[in-house]
Amino acid sequence: MTATYTITALAREFGVTTRTIRHYEDQGLLNPARQGLNRVFSGRDRVRLKLALRGKRLGFTLQEIKELFDLYDSSKDQRDQLSAFLLRLEKRKALLEQQREDIDVMLREVEFFAMQSRRLLAQAPIDDAKAGVLDAHVNVIGS
Repeated sequence: MTATYTITALAREFGVTTRTIRHYEDQGLLNPARQGLNRVFSGRDRVRLKLALRGKRLGFTLQEIKELFDLYDSSKDQRDQLSAFLLRLEKRKALLEQQREDIDVMLREVEFFAMQSRRLLAQAPIDDAKAGVLDAHVNVIGS
């Protein structure tokens, strides 16, 4: 007898909601059998859920994950599967590296404006309520 799993057991095991699992089923990632109104998940479904969650952590969309599953289901050649997966990983890595560069630029800009604001605060007269303070902020942001 092969192992089967309930939706509740899978949700608990992987730390997701049953709604997430139903959504993955709706997207064609999982294909549980039915016993009356109950879903019965196979070991294959369990592995696919594990892989889908791993794919999501890597930043893949559900559509991309489904395409990889479809390739696995249709291809007899593991090289095709691995090549397609590797290509997606390389694209994901390039995107993440670009995002890291963008974040580094933004962090430098935030630090620059924070230093400028600190400098202006240190130079500001005690009576900050005057309109000149607003002008100083506009000059800092516009720099």
